[in-house]
Amino acid sequence: MKCYAYIIVILGSLWISSTLSAQEQGGRLSGSLETNANFFVRDSLIGAANTPQYDRQLFGSEGWLNLNYSNWGFDIGLRYDFFNNSNLLNPTGSYTDQGIGMWYVRKRIKKLGFEAGYIYDQIGSGIIFRSFEQRPLLIDNALLGLKVDYQLSDNWNIKGFTGRQKQQFDTYSSVIRGLNIEGYVQGDSLGTWSLAPGFGVVARALDDASMNSLVATLNTYPTEDLFIPNYNSYAFSLYNTLSAGIFSWYIEGAYKTEDAMNDPFGQIQRGDNITIGDKFISEAGTVLYSSLSIAPPKWGITLEAKRTENFSFRTRPQSQLNRGLINFLPPMARINTYRLTARYNAATQDLAELAYQVDVSYAPNRKVSFNANYSHIDDLDGVKLYREVFTEVQYKHKRLWKLNSGVQLQNYNQERYEFKPQAPIVETVIPYFDFLYKLDRNHNFRVEAQYMFTGDDEKAGAKQDYGDWVFGLVEVSLGRNWTLTASDMFNIDPGKNSPVDDSGKKQSLHYPRFDVYYTTGPTRLALSYVKQVEGVVCTGGICRLEPAFSGVKFSANTSF
Repeated sequence: MKCYAYIIVILGSLWISSTLSAQEQGGRLSGSLETNANFFVRDSLIGAANTPQYDRQLFGSEGWLNLNYSNWGFDIGLRYDFFNNSNLLNPTGSYTDQGIGMWYVRKRIKKLGFEAGYIYDQIGSGIIFRSFEQRPLLIDNALLGLKVDYQLSDNWNIKGFTGRQKQQFDTYSSVIRGLNIEGYVQGDSLGTWSLAPGFGVVARALDDASMNSLVATLNTYPTEDLFIPNYNSYAFSLYNTLSAGIFSWYIEGAYKTEDAMNDPFGQIQRGDNITIGDKFISEAGTVLYSSLSIAPPKWGITLEAKRTENFSFRTRPQSQLNRGLINFLPPMARINTYRLTARYNAATQDLAELAYQVDVSYAPNRKVSFNANYSHIDDLDGVKLYREVFTEVQYKHKRLWKLNSGVQLQNYNQERYEFKPQAPIVETVIPYFDFLYKLDRNHNFRVEAQYMFTGDDEKAGAKQDYGDWVFGLVEVSLGRNWTLTASDMFNIDPGKNSPVDDSGKKQSLHYPRFDVYYTTGPTRLALSYVKQVEGVVCTGGICRLEPAFSGVKFSANTSF
């Protein structure tokens, strides 16, 4: 694989060196660079310790250089990735490697199109197949292979693909293949309603090494938990979008044939002893998802619902958390942005989830708008996983200032989402406000404040989790180039998991952050001093538990 990567580097270098003459033929070269650097400063009091970076390496970085070129009807691209003592892949580990992280060649010949290399695509909403990248969580599950599509008519298209899923600078061994057909039907000449139907099928053929490992594990199970695993698994999806005036209704149903998967809360009984933890099971899976949007004048209403049962679809059943994901299940909770409202996130559950979400917005005029959101998530046995009520009021005074304010209420099953046994359901109430004042076109002043009230952990005789928090932020924009921010997250009323001093007393700690941003054209540089508490980080419903951080961060982003 290393030799293969070096060959691609050489070919890429030759291609780049030829771009000057190619420019005369109408070629176009573009790209982007993103790089991060972390300087780790040990702070055992907040839990920023006992990893390679804090103990001895002291520094970690990662970067991505994208190059894209178009000419002669071809689109060609590659991406160089590097990781030096990075904690993105595993927050408690260290990862170092570099090489070609992605390349592709695309061409269209009339109605026929093809793409070879690393493919990013999805079927429907992604329930049976989605190859995508989320850099904050180091998820890059591109499909290394070939995709061909054909335009059957002006409104109908069919595509097929096959390959193996990317695993850092290598690939998983299992083979994935799929077929998808999509269309568009207009109801009448006036276009008052339309349909956008689609159908897809994806198959995964398990490799021998993964099968042998699975069988070896199954041979340790009691007889009643044994099953014969299948090499091939198939997932089918049928979906449609109906648009009619102010209404838009999307619905998708998916079915996956019986397949081996891991249950992180499985039970294995040997004699009188019951072990709870990772256990392989073999079940067929289903997902039913629907979203209805209504947009009358001044209003915006969205209703979503989803039922998931045994729909863990991975390149190999041994993969866990965010590794080896073939598909993507739409999240059913609001994506929050403020520091405290985003502290507890509902990660999508692929084995058992019954959820719905309602979002309503109303803007009577240009000055005032209202928003309310409710999320309701249980498992299929009726166990409460997540509840959220979010309200927001926004007021704009001409072009001088703007105020956002509201309250969030949450119930969060910490035992299920963070694998913390016996943890109670965390209850929070968070009032917040965000005030922006524009001194002139290039000078702004912003203040942000939040307070988190948490419930009591009766068994521990303390506040739940880390207890109550207060957060404040001040941001100043100085001209077009400079932005300065200072914030602090203070554990004002410590809880069960807060650190203790030598006398055993819970400590109220500060978690300050200072940022300097410099922007010029397409380039943005950022330098930050950060102390961050342990918590869950999510991107689009995909989450992981992040340990505490202490140190300095630098990032640079540009495009050309």
